[in-house]
Amino acid sequence: MTSAEESRTQTATFAAGCFWCTEAVFVRLKGVSKVTSGYTGGRLPNPTYRQVCTGATGHAEGIQITYNPKVITYEQMLDVFFHTHDPTTLNRQGADVGTQYRSAVFYHDAKQKAVAKKFIEDLDAAGDFDDPIMTTLEELKKWYPAEDIHQKYFELNPRQPYCQAVVGPKVSKFKKRYEAMLKKE
Repeated sequence: MTSAEESRTQTATFAAGCFWCTEAVFVRLKGVSKVTSGYTGGRLPNPTYRQVCTGATGHAEGIQITYNPKVITYEQMLDVFFHTHDPTTLNRQGADVGTQYRSAVFYHDAKQKAVAKKFIEDLDAAGDFDDPIMTTLEELKKWYPAEDIHQKYFELNPRQPYCQAVVGPKVSKFKKRYEAMLKKE
């Protein structure tokens, strides 16, 4: 990416359970140039996957997205975020349980915080979900990219049992709902 391209991009950071699932969704969106799986929101510097999986670090598995706001807006990404995981469960996504699997928007500035807060309020008011949204809004303080083995996991391991049972069906459901927003394959 050139410096001119970088100046036109923005960054969003979300946690929605397993980062393999979330990365596999967002990488397919028009306007998204990069998705990195990683850890944020905890106390331990430079955590490892093994450490984060214990739930003792305070970190969440998350993704950091580089995107072009002229192609996809932050609000559109929030819509994808909220409708591709269960934001109504506390510290849980499916069989994955613990604070490391919490639903969170890690905002980069006051504008992202305000937009996300209003988005949640509007979803709750509209009754989009049967239960109240439990997604937290947390200031992004430090981001730690996950180990290389976790980057592009679904793309590189489509036959892995978890990918076939969990990630693949999630991606298929996402593609149907957001067909107009997908990159050409």
